Amino acid sequence: MDISDRTTQYTLGIATLALLAAYFLLQPTGLVKWLQKKNYQYEVTFSLYMLTPTEKFVFNSIAFLSLSMLTLATIMYLPDHVMTISRRTYYYFAGDGCSSPRSAAENLYGTATRAAGWAQTAYQAAMNRTVVEGAQEVATKAAEQVPLEVN
Repeated sequence: MDISDRTTQYTLGIATLALLAAYFLLQPTGLVKWLQKKNYQYEVTFSLYMLTPTEKFVFNSIAFLSLSMLTLATIMYLPDHVMTISRRTYYYFAGDGCSSPRSAAENLYGTATRAAGWAQTAYQAAMNRTVVEGAQEVATKAAEQVPLEVN
């Protein structure tokens, strides 16, 4: 057996790792005892000890798939959702964040200008309606006073 050969070195390394893993898994260390206790607790909680191995596999597969999807969704979407909620909360409490008084004044001026435009339009519409109603009233009174000539 040539120790300098790469294949022999890989084989010895893998065999050593396998022996160490078997030793640590068979020796009841604190971690192994804790893992065994958690596995027992899991099986008793969900009554898996009463199922056949195939049923256990199906149940564990569904549980793993559901937990994986929940974890993935939490990792992917929760940070963005938290940022959106925090921005909305800030907006509800602090309002629209203007960076300077000049910007706030420009916003106020723009809003006031639009409001004045709307008020002017409403005033013109009211005046037009009043003038039309007045003209109709004058025409009606004039028609009542002037006798109609029939030829």
